[in-house]
Amino acid sequence: MKIEPIELTEEWDKVFQLSDEVNHRKVTFANHFGITLAADLYEPMEYTGKLPAIAVCGPFGAVKEQSSGLYAQELAKRGFLAIAFDPSFTGESAGYPRDFNSPDINIEDYQAAIDFLSIQENVDPEKIGIIGICGWGGMAVQTAALDTRIKATAAMTMYDMSRNTALGYFDSVDEEGRYEARIAYNRQRTEDYKNGSYTMGGGLPEEAPEEAPQYVKDYVAYYKTERGYHPRSVNANNGWAATAGGSLMNMRLFEYAPEIRSAVLLVHGEEAHSLMYSQEAYKLLQGDNKELMLIPGASHTDLYDQMEIIPFDKLETFFNNAFTQ
Repeated sequence: MKIEPIELTEEWDKVFQLSDEVNHRKVTFANHFGITLAADLYEPMEYTGKLPAIAVCGPFGAVKEQSSGLYAQELAKRGFLAIAFDPSFTGESAGYPRDFNSPDINIEDYQAAIDFLSIQENVDPEKIGIIGICGWGGMAVQTAALDTRIKATAAMTMYDMSRNTALGYFDSVDEEGRYEARIAYNRQRTEDYKNGSYTMGGGLPEEAPEEAPQYVKDYVAYYKTERGYHPRSVNANNGWAATAGGSLMNMRLFEYAPEIRSAVLLVHGEEAHSLMYSQEAYKLLQGDNKELMLIPGASHTDLYDQMEIIPFDKLETFFNNAFTQ
């Protein structure tokens, strides 16, 4: 396997403070598409023996310096070795063109993270789990349907990005709307090829208009303020490439979700506009390996970084219980 070199920022540039209860270092690993991924590794300051490990990613369009790193650091404080990684084509990870996504490659990103964790001398390979936030919650569930090395999966404030891309928010796009969207998508492909460059789809407004939906206001309040802004984040800047959604537009995740045998925890805010995605995924999961936890009064983005709302005690118990089965 060939691992292409990438440049990593050594300064602490997260949107959260470094805890004095953890060790932190940058690591890299390659996926099966030959893309080198960048990650932050967090481990307890003191420990003995081999650690249980968790790979964290998300939200969709975010970077490891935002929510996923916050989760990973907190889990390390609770006795886990945790990595937060940038997906292919984004953040400090390699891959061209930039600001693109692919469900196939993104699932492979998770599997590459598990490859990496599985061979670490201080990790118990029989105790590996994953956490996905927002759109990466859906990618996490999809990965759990493929990778039997995963003993437990937590999907936080989950989006089914295939359903959202195909049908829009609240499944508001009908067949005619989908056809028009395909026309626009393919028109843009022709235009980009003619110009020799990829047009950006455009990011969030600097301030949310008064008439904007509440979820847009919530995203702006996170990505466009000191709370969550990061210069490498897709969502915080120019958004995805205009044709990035093509691979999600005409496929569906979760086809084999009913076959997942490992533990799955779905956590969602009761007030989140995206709640239907976790509810529908819960219906697909079979047996006694599933749980849906609703957080009263919480919005979609509350589970990005609100420490008093994110159920870390539950996550700790969930993973530890799953790892002892």
